[in-house]
Amino acid sequence: MDLNKKKIDTIVRFALKEDIWTGDITTDSILQDLLIADAVIVSRQKGIVCGMDIIESVFSCVDEDLKFRPQVKDGDRIEPEKEIAFIEGSAKAILKAERTALNFLSLLSGIATKTRKIDDLIQGAEGKVYDTRKTIPLFRYLEKYAVRVGGGANHRQGLWDMVLIKDNHIRAFAMQQKEKDSRTIIKNLIKQTRANIQKNIKIEIEVETLKECEYAMEETPDIIMLDNMSPEIVKKAVMLRKEKGLEGKVFFEVSGGITEETVKKFADTGVERISIGALTNSIESVDFSLEVIYRA
Repeated sequence: MDLNKKKIDTIVRFALKEDIWTGDITTDSILQDLLIADAVIVSRQKGIVCGMDIIESVFSCVDEDLKFRPQVKDGDRIEPEKEIAFIEGSAKAILKAERTALNFLSLLSGIATKTRKIDDLIQGAEGKVYDTRKTIPLFRYLEKYAVRVGGGANHRQGLWDMVLIKDNHIRAFAMQQKEKDSRTIIKNLIKQTRANIQKNIKIEIEVETLKECEYAMEETPDIIMLDNMSPEIVKKAVMLRKEKGLEGKVFFEVSGGITEETVKKFADTGVERISIGALTNSIESVDFSLEVIYRA
């Protein structure tokens, strides 16, 4: 789960620029340049920690002489009052970096914590929890990393790395072809897509009914997304796939309104993927604080 350092540094520098801009007028008007301090980051809630390399980059970008000593690693379970990291160096630099570092740590730990909770709920099932593109603009790289730390998997990174034919694509294609027959539309859409992309790119299509699923299977896309279907209907789709001998050839993904209360039911249907937008778009951050350690 290595992070690309260049990407991290770029994101961190923009975040610091947003917060500090022309300077920290509070800190600069109070503290002397040569004041050295120790500080500790403490968790206020239990959860899964995520973002340690990122917050180290924050402190380093503000002042490369700051000493950052992590006490945990990404993926560790933490409890309230757990000491996460110690920082030593310029008091001014520590305070300038404080909020940006904590913002990254809180958000990413919240995503990792939620993902781990859902992943724990489906242990033993074949299906795996996946994220979506419902991410904060410019933060997707970090948010998808946090999902992996929490035990989940990443769906496509963007529009460029995988085909996902959704309902609006199907409607627009039907208008373009002046066609109303669902079977014809779905089959021709998959055929045309396959003819126009590189062979190593996966094709996924979203369907809303069991009949549409059957039409899609006739063209064996890599993945069929069963959107907003009940677990009972999903089970029927899985059985239909088995009858057609397409297990291991066409994978199923379920999506749409899946919650902590329902995720196990979907996982037990036999699908391979369970995509949940709430992993990244409705997150309760984990609370952390940074405290300067008073030295008399």
